[in-house]
Amino acid sequence: MNNDPNSVTLSTYLNNVQQVIKTHCADAIWVGAEITNCSSKGGHYYLELAEKDPDTHQRIAATKATIWQFVARRIVTKFEKETDIKFGKDLNVLVKLKASFSPEYGFSLNIEDIDSSFTVGDIAKKYLEIRNRLISEGLIDLNRSLPTPFDFERVLVIAPENAAGLGDFKKDADALEMAGVCRFVYHHCLFQSTQAPIAIQQTLKTALKAWSESTVNPPDAIVIIRGGGAVNDLAYLNDYDLAALLCKRKVPVWVGIGHERDKTILDEVAHRSFDTPSKVIAGIRNVIVQNTQEAKALYQQIEQHAKNQVLFFRTESDKLELQIRHNALTQLAEVKRDVDSLSGNNQYFAMQSIKQAKQLIEQYLKETLIQSPRKTLERGYAIIRIEGRTIHSIHQLKSNNVSIELHDGTADATINQIK
Repeated sequence: MNNDPNSVTLSTYLNNVQQVIKTHCADAIWVGAEITNCSSKGGHYYLELAEKDPDTHQRIAATKATIWQFVARRIVTKFEKETDIKFGKDLNVLVKLKASFSPEYGFSLNIEDIDSSFTVGDIAKKYLEIRNRLISEGLIDLNRSLPTPFDFERVLVIAPENAAGLGDFKKDADALEMAGVCRFVYHHCLFQSTQAPIAIQQTLKTALKAWSESTVNPPDAIVIIRGGGAVNDLAYLNDYDLAALLCKRKVPVWVGIGHERDKTILDEVAHRSFDTPSKVIAGIRNVIVQNTQEAKALYQQIEQHAKNQVLFFRTESDKLELQIRHNALTQLAEVKRDVDSLSGNNQYFAMQSIKQAKQLIEQYLKETLIQSPRKTLERGYAIIRIEGRTIHSIHQLKSNNVSIELHDGTADATINQIK
C-alpha cells in the first residue's frame, strides 16, 4: 500500500504511460533507419535500429525493434523476394513502426511492414553517387583504358579464403601453373560486412608492397574474385575509396564478383569484368591459348617461308651451277681454239724462224769460209808470229826474229827497222 498522497502506484503510472502512447502513437508510421544489428530466434526478428549523422556517421538515435513471427513470415519473405537482398544488418530500411507499451512487459517497437523499394533505392543512390564522383574526378576510365596484357606470366589474386569461387578459379589456374605457363600469387581477406572495403584495400596494398620487394616486374594483372551472394553482400563493395584505389592502379584489374544480374562499382572501374571467378580464369586462359596458337601459326609460317626460301635458292643454285658449267665449258672451248690457233701460229712462225736462221747460218758460214785465214792468205795476206803467237801490232814486237806464214809456206825473218 502506498500512503503518500503525492505518489501513485507503479501500475497506475505505467497505465498512464500506456494511455499516452495509445493516444499519441496509436497509428503505425513509416520510419527510415539503419539496421545495426539483427538476430532471429523462433521465427522472430530482434533488431537494433539507428540514425547516423550523414556527414560524421556518428549515431544520433538508437532503439530496439521486433518483427514477430506471424508478421515476419509475410514481410521478410516479401522483402527478400522483391529485392534479392538477404534481410539483416547494415541495411538502410524504411519500416512501418508501431509503438506499444504494456505495464507488465514494458515498451516495444513492432515492425509491421518494410518498403522494399526504399532499400533498393538507397543502394542504387549510393552506387550512383560513387559513380558520378569517379567520373567528375576523371578516375572511372583510367584502368579500363590500359592495354590488355600481351601475355600472362604472373598474376596477383585477391579473394576470400576457402571460398567456393576461389576453388573454381584455382582448378584452371593450378593447371596453368603446373604447365609452367603462369604463376598465381594469392592473398586473402574479408569480402563481407562494412569492413570489407577497408580489408580489400589493405590486403591489396600489402600484397603489392610484398610483390615489389621480391620481384622487379609488376604483375601482369590484378584479379579480384569472390563467389556469388546476396545483393547486400555485394553492396559492401560499393565503396568510393576502394574503387578509386583500383582506378589508379597501373596494372589491369580483372574482377569476377560472382553475380550475373547485378553489378558493383568495381565492375564499372575494372579493366575487365566477369560474372564469375571461373570466367576470369577462362579469360586469362583464352589469352594464353590465343597467344600460343598465334605463335604456333607464326612458327609454321616461318617454317614454310624458310622451306620456300631454301627451295628457291636451291633451284637458283642449280640454275647458277648449270650456267657456270656452261660458261666454263664455253670458255674452255674458246681457250682451246685460241690455244690451237696460237699453237699453229707458233709452229708456223717457229718454222719460219728456223728457216731464216738456217739461211743466216748458211750465209754466215759462207762468209766465214770466205773470210777464213787460208783464203785471206791466198789473197796475199800473211800471218806474223813471234814465238808462236800471232801479233797484230808493232808494239807486240819484242824480238827481231819473227815467223811469216804465207798461203804456201812459212819463212823466218829478222826485223831491221820499225816505222
